[in-house]
Amino acid sequence: MNAVRSLAGVCVVIPAAGAGSRMSSEIPKQYMKLSGKPVLQVTLEKFLALKPDRVVLVVSPDDRHYDSIDGVKSCEVVVGGDLRSASVLNGLESLDLDPTDLVLVHDAVRPCVRSADILRLVELVANHEVGGLLAVPVIDTLKSNISGGVETMDREGLWQAQTPQSFRYGLLRVAMDQAMASDQVITDESQAVELAGYEPLLVPGHRDNIKITAPGDIELAQFYMEHGECA
Repeated sequence: MNAVRSLAGVCVVIPAAGAGSRMSSEIPKQYMKLSGKPVLQVTLEKFLALKPDRVVLVVSPDDRHYDSIDGVKSCEVVVGGDLRSASVLNGLESLDLDPTDLVLVHDAVRPCVRSADILRLVELVANHEVGGLLAVPVIDTLKSNISGGVETMDREGLWQAQTPQSFRYGLLRVAMDQAMASDQVITDESQAVELAGYEPLLVPGHRDNIKITAPGDIELAQFYMEHGECA
C-alpha cells in the first residue's frame, strides 16, 4: 500500500456552526484565539495544506466572523442547521459528488489533529468498504448514574470517537438522510453509518486531538500546540 501524502481526490466538510454555550463565552469557541489565531483558522490551515479537492465550511446563519478568517476564500461556505447533524448534511448536499468519492468530516474545534493521522485515516479507509474514524481506547474508569445510583461500567472494548471521519459520499449521505428522517439524535457521522447497518473502521489516533468544548480546553490545546506533535 502506497503512503498517502495529500488529500487529493478527497472533499472535506468542516462543521463550524456551533454556538459554544458550554464555554461561557460571548465569542463562539471556533473564533477564540489559539496561538494568536482563531481556532477555525488553525484547523483550516491544517487541512488546506494537505490540498483536498474541495473544502466546505458550514457556518451558522448569523455568523459574522467567518469571512475574516484567512483561508476562507479557498472554501465553499454553506449555512448550517440547528443541530450538528443537520449542518453536516447541508455540507454533504452542497457537494453532490459521485457515490464512491471519499468525503471527510472534521470538527472545526479540533485544531490539534495531526496531519499524519489525517493521511493515515484516508489511506486505511480508501480500500475499506464502509469507511472509518479516528478514535482512542477509553482508559479512564467510567461511572454511570442513569438509573439513579452510581455504577461502574465495563470499559473493555470502548473507544472515544474523534474526527476526522471518512466515508464514501453515497453511503454517508444516505445514512445521514435516514437518521434525520427518523428523528434519531446522532452525535457523529459514524453513528448514522452504524444505524444504517454498517461497521466503521476504528483507526487509532492521539489523545491530544481534543475537541474544544469547555472552559480550560483552549489552554490545554495551546499547551499541545506548543509542546506536542500537532503538526
